[in-house]
Amino acid sequence: MNGRVQVRMMDKPRRTWRPMLTSIAFAAAAAGLQAQVSLSTVVDLAQRNSAQFRMAQADLNKARAALSESKDAVFPSVLLNTGLPTFPEVGFTGTPPSIWGATVQSLVFGVPQKRYINAARFGLQAATANLRDAQEQVALDASTAYIELDTVNRELDVTKQQADFADRLVVIEQERAEAGVDPLSEMLQARLTAAQVKLKQVHLRARAATLGAQLAALTGLPVGSITPDHGSIPEIPQVKGDLPARMLAGTGSAKALALSKQQVAKGDQEINYLPQLSFIAQYNRNTTLLNDVNSFFAKPLPANNFSSGISIQVPIFDMGHRAKARESAADALRATVEAEQAQSQNDIRIAELTGTLRELDALAEIASLKQQIADAQLRTVMAQLELGNGAGISPGAPAQLSPKAEQLARIDEHQKFQDSLDAQLDLSKTRLGLLRALGHMQDWLNELHGK
Repeated sequence: MNGRVQVRMMDKPRRTWRPMLTSIAFAAAAAGLQAQVSLSTVVDLAQRNSAQFRMAQADLNKARAALSESKDAVFPSVLLNTGLPTFPEVGFTGTPPSIWGATVQSLVFGVPQKRYINAARFGLQAATANLRDAQEQVALDASTAYIELDTVNRELDVTKQQADFADRLVVIEQERAEAGVDPLSEMLQARLTAAQVKLKQVHLRARAATLGAQLAALTGLPVGSITPDHGSIPEIPQVKGDLPARMLAGTGSAKALALSKQQVAKGDQEINYLPQLSFIAQYNRNTTLLNDVNSFFAKPLPANNFSSGISIQVPIFDMGHRAKARESAADALRATVEAEQAQSQNDIRIAELTGTLRELDALAEIASLKQQIADAQLRTVMAQLELGNGAGISPGAPAQLSPKAEQLARIDEHQKFQDSLDAQLDLSKTRLGLLRALGHMQDWLNELHGK
């Protein structure tokens, strides 16, 4: 084994290959290997294992239970109670002694309850939209971390070559300084260049470790077990700010939550002046055990007793419910303002990302041009070292290039390549962020899973 496990998607249903990929990734990690996992698999694992998604799923389950609870008020509830006398009763207690009883109760009519059911429905819509928003956010976090880790790994490969060139430059300068060709400062400058390359390596390794820990926390895989597969990253759409914006799931959740709070406020207000009708049925099994209850009545107390009726509750004066109505109205107002604020903040974010994207587009173009120039200069240096500068040894002709010129050109070309990778990374992350802000994140996920 060479220490690498290739894990790629096959043309199979998602239900079959995703669990298989997860099992392989865990097995590879357990064996101390790094599994090359595709981006789509990482996103899928993150969406199912991240804490943010699980909390949103718990909120959804709670919202479903709340809707069921609000509806269940119209279904009869049956309560059984029983009790055996401990000591003999003395005198008339006021309540017929019973050994067990049953009560059936349900709401027949109540306008406020209808409001509460509607509020629970809106709450379920809010929780569903919040779950979708959490999935998109987790997908964005996983995608950006994965793409950045892939970029960092590529830069690490470049810096390894760059470090070799820098070490070779130090050797050349040391020989030239000992021969008296170059001053000592040139050798120190070469050592400084080598130290700077090593510092860049330290920075990249630390960043790779951080990104690996972040992906591990998102996916649930062991730290350091994920190696990005560059070929699994689809091309990120060149999104612009003029793309039609859709309502974000998070904004939709905030608006649905505001509607839910408004329905609760209406219900708490109406309960202060609208009557409610309830059905009640009760059965008691009376007993004469350890009591002389029959001596207080003209006829013996019957063993079986049943009663039923409609209870009408008419609100007259209830300061507690009135205060609750004011509290609910304040909650509804706050939720409405928060929904409006969420929409405004997203509009501002779209404007900011659009401006940033234009700037990063220009910076990426500049970095690419610099890299091309450095590459052309390297080829020129290599040609001159191989063929000479073509000026001969005539007076005033430029000096023939030394081997250190090659190392300097190679170091510069590799640095410009890294700068280009960094610029492309910033551009990719901003594009994904703008896709998310515009509500088109699902388009990216569809393309990702279809790759």
